[in-house]
Amino acid sequence: MKPNRAAIVTGSTSGIGLGIAEALCASGVHVMLNGLSSPQDIEAKRRELAERYDVEVAFHGADMSKPEDIRDLTATAKAIFGKVDIVVNNAGIQHVQPIEDFPDAKWDAIIAINLSSAFHTIKHTIADMKARNWGRIINIASAHGLVASPYKPAYVAAKHGLVGLTKTVALGAAEHGVTCNAICPGYVMTPLVRKQIPDQAKARGITEKQVINDVLLKSQATKQFVTVEQLGALAAFLCTDAAAQITGAALPVDGGWTAQ
Repeated sequence: MKPNRAAIVTGSTSGIGLGIAEALCASGVHVMLNGLSSPQDIEAKRRELAERYDVEVAFHGADMSKPEDIRDLTATAKAIFGKVDIVVNNAGIQHVQPIEDFPDAKWDAIIAINLSSAFHTIKHTIADMKARNWGRIINIASAHGLVASPYKPAYVAAKHGLVGLTKTVALGAAEHGVTCNAICPGYVMTPLVRKQIPDQAKARGITEKQVINDVLLKSQATKQFVTVEQLGALAAFLCTDAAAQITGAALPVDGGWTAQ
């Protein structure tokens, strides 16, 4: 990858986002982190990545449900790095409940953070990418952007929407050296997944061990969780010139889940 690329990775203080941020840093990319954690943990991660990979790493605490915060996030990244070449839309939340009991506020929050935030980050960065004839937009969707599961109406709707957004952005940017792709992971043992295990157990009336074996990994033919390192490697590859003709794609990394 060419030197002096700069990226924003949302939801990157843990889990998939942190794995992707590290993979980009390892490729020589300057990275703006974003997410929720304690100030001490965030600063420790920021410093560790910067020192280990000799790149500039910054942090912005934008609330990804607020368009004005996202506008400031993108403006701050441009001010610090001089430009934004890569945007990875990873911020996401989850809630598991039958639709008849699903709280309105949870629906609104999931749609805002999992879908609308990607619209706002892209809106505020893509014009500059087009002007420079180079850019990479990666939306972290999900296998749930391709297929559905019960009790996740907002999450599945948002991730399907994110795949659709990916395709339309890709078509609009295709002649300007800008690609837009969606990575669609199966289950990864992240804090978000760990948190939903007891919710799934309660909703289904089964044990947490049964949730892991009979729900989470049921459809993953490999019977293994996807790793953040695997997702980071794919994201880093999509940012190379070798991936210039991959655009508008929804790329499953799901242990064979969506092959069935």
